[in-house]
Amino acid sequence: MKNINDIGIQIPQVYLPKAGTDLTKWAVIACDQFTSEPEYWQDAEKIVGNAPSTLNLTFPEVHLEKPGEEERIKNIQTTMQKYMDEGILQPRDGLIYVERMVGGKTRKGIVLCLDLEHYNYNKGSSSLIRATEGTIVDRLPPRIKVRQGATLELPHILVLIDDPNHTVIEPLSAAKSKLEKLYDFELMLESGHLAGYAVNADFENQVVAALRDLAKPETFTAKYGIGKDEPVLLFAMGDGNHSLATAKAIWEKMKPQVGMDHPSRYALVEIENVHDDGLEFEPIHRVVFNLKRDLFAELKKTFGENFSYTEVANVDEMVKQVDAAKGEKQAIGLVGGGKEFGVIEIANASSNLAVGTIQSFLDAFLKDGGAEKIDYVHGKDVVERLALQPGNAGFYLAGMHKSELFKTVILDGALPRKTFSMGEAREKRFYMEARKIS
Repeated sequence: MKNINDIGIQIPQVYLPKAGTDLTKWAVIACDQFTSEPEYWQDAEKIVGNAPSTLNLTFPEVHLEKPGEEERIKNIQTTMQKYMDEGILQPRDGLIYVERMVGGKTRKGIVLCLDLEHYNYNKGSSSLIRATEGTIVDRLPPRIKVRQGATLELPHILVLIDDPNHTVIEPLSAAKSKLEKLYDFELMLESGHLAGYAVNADFENQVVAALRDLAKPETFTAKYGIGKDEPVLLFAMGDGNHSLATAKAIWEKMKPQVGMDHPSRYALVEIENVHDDGLEFEPIHRVVFNLKRDLFAELKKTFGENFSYTEVANVDEMVKQVDAAKGEKQAIGLVGGGKEFGVIEIANASSNLAVGTIQSFLDAFLKDGGAEKIDYVHGKDVVERLALQPGNAGFYLAGMHKSELFKTVILDGALPRKTFSMGEAREKRFYMEARKIS
């Protein structure tokens, strides 16, 4: 392990499954996916069976607030130690270059550790590593329960760098024939292919030097046209914001007892370039379940004369109108909720983004008992299927362009929570590497 404090990273020691492990059964998707689709996780369980798997080391959030939660967490932590004791996980030092191929695209990344001393998820943060969306502190306790006292961490965290000249990650892609291949396999449930390569010392030094160049204040200020006093943002959260916030919360609690040289000071992540051709930002939609009040009436009451609604024939027409919307009014698709398909338009909105406008409404609506719960989903098909079930409603949102992310966070701070997603559900990061944290 090697700490590089000026750019907030560590060259980690990671653990990978031993040779002969069935990696298709080993790797499972991020725990916060398919939370309203338990059938996905049932299929994953059938595929894994009794084989070694990260399914046994993580807590799919579909099981949150269900009976047996404490027992599940205990089993996770016991299995972590079992996999270590039985040699199922083997250590290796160094960065890992990763390629994820899904949907005809290849997304490139580097697995490394971020120094949590350089990260602050609070609103208005000016740290080197920043959240890109609001952090829901109430979502941390279940994750803290899993991580606290655990032997290992397994990341689904994807962190972005703004590298338009492709200096950090892309040189590894060009040179991968010179790198040792660590794994190369098909992911379960039609989620594409994953390959990983060991980054040797020479290329490691190149990566560090390129990150240092991105972090130079003069490079930073010229790129965004901002003042010289503006603190550098090098790493912006992409996916897994609440997992990194959980690691930070635990580190802050532990720090007075364990000192600054402890593995919990760092968190294992994959960094990706926001300019990667294989990376697409997808919108995150909302579905509310078991409505208790008249949703449409509440929308009209809240937004008053700024609210208008147009019924459309089907989901495709709704998507077309929302995605094409321009001008001062914000467009949001509505599915169900006493209607079929329609487009809401909000004038004089309080938030710069439609996602912020509707999220503020939904926060108040749920707080007042308007629905049983809310979920954040990917894809128009999922919105349609869930929202048209009796008593439910869904909101379809257009996405933001990825090129806008860094400058927006620098100038405006964190975006409304669940503004964007790095790909749809099946494109999320799969658990593969582990790291000791105790």
